[in-house]
Amino acid sequence: MASKNIQLPELGEGVTEGELVKWLVKPGDKIEADQTVAEMMTDKATVEVPSPSAGVVKELRSKEGEVVEVGHVMLVIETDGVSVSSSSGATAPVAAPQKPAPGPASAQAPGLAPAAMAAKPAATVAASAVGGGVAIHPPVADSKILATPATRRLAREMGVDINVLKGSGVAGRVTRDDVAHQGAGATAAGTPSFPADLRAPGIPRPAYQGVGGAQEERVAIRGIRKKIAENMQMANQIIPHITLADEANVTALVTMRENLKAQAEKTGIKITYLPFVMKALIATVREFPMFNASIDDNAQEIVYKKYFNIGFAADTPNGLVVPVLKNADQKTISHLSNEIGELAKKARDGKLALDEMKGATITITNIGSIGSTFATPIINHPEVAILGMYKLQEKPVVKRGPDGAIDIDVIKTMNFTITADHRLIDGAVAARFLQALIGRLENPGVLMLDMI
Repeated sequence: MASKNIQLPELGEGVTEGELVKWLVKPGDKIEADQTVAEMMTDKATVEVPSPSAGVVKELRSKEGEVVEVGHVMLVIETDGVSVSSSSGATAPVAAPQKPAPGPASAQAPGLAPAAMAAKPAATVAASAVGGGVAIHPPVADSKILATPATRRLAREMGVDINVLKGSGVAGRVTRDDVAHQGAGATAAGTPSFPADLRAPGIPRPAYQGVGGAQEERVAIRGIRKKIAENMQMANQIIPHITLADEANVTALVTMRENLKAQAEKTGIKITYLPFVMKALIATVREFPMFNASIDDNAQEIVYKKYFNIGFAADTPNGLVVPVLKNADQKTISHLSNEIGELAKKARDGKLALDEMKGATITITNIGSIGSTFATPIINHPEVAILGMYKLQEKPVVKRGPDGAIDIDVIKTMNFTITADHRLIDGAVAARFLQALIGRLENPGVLMLDMI
């Protein structure tokens, strides 16, 4: 029997590694060509990895929870000496390295989640680092420096100049421990550190010593939960958040939606309040363009975006994901409703493509769908704002007539929050933004003037 190495194929454009979430086979299993053998998690998308050949599993080379690079041998199978390739061809070759756009490592993140940037060994790949210009960003790594892309990325994120390090690895290779040791000293001296891996060696972490004994259970942070933790930690470290809240009288909006609901259901479309809020958000962002921007820390520039890609936070059995509606300003309420439904279902099923979670310019989180009335969301870096919408409620209000008579009326209300990056957006600007947004939602007839 001949042995065949099965490598991790390309998982998507610009994706160079993934976390092995689950093996679907074990040694001794007979597999067919194109059979799914593992589930990989990359940037909050679960990807099924097929075997390009039929055979019997001889050895699993990676462990669940391990980060595996594209091109790495994941498993070994035994064949009868004839490779049975799938219709899509043999195992995908290692992708050629892509030079990232200028900007800090964290700015390469798509949507609510930074994509993994590590790739092949540095002996065969030129360094993919970004230039300096700001004190916390190190110089570009010389291509002669022996270090893996993951180590180079860690050096960039910790503000360590990898060119001056003396490597402790084989042939003078700079290791993650070398970077972490240097970075620990830099952090003590006041240089910010943004570790991309919660378990990065050398990064001080508070330990937990429980007293519950058998009443406690330890579970590894992995998969989507690990990515969420990394993204939230990074965004909270980089962005100074400011949150403002206000209440909207959405009685007229509720009436409009009810009038459209029956007609839309005849065509199989479920209309929620989210598409109306998206339209109001787009119209308000046009008035306040700084909310549709990003900060390029490396170049010390504000990047204003002339397109409107709206992310919406989706709660799934596997954790939080952020699908993105591309060019939302060019779509009708019906089209937005239909696309929201399709993307939400994909999110729940774990079938979102990487491109469907990339490129958001601003995000909406609809915590009200669960019944919450207020929250302080964390911004999806590199965006600079996130809008929160909350529970629809009935509220009594006092009305006084021209003759002074007092009457009680019942209105429909909904709370909204805007959380903004205080480096770019002042509190007064955020307050005016929220007032303008609520004004449009309280007067949907006026909002219709801005709709496509």
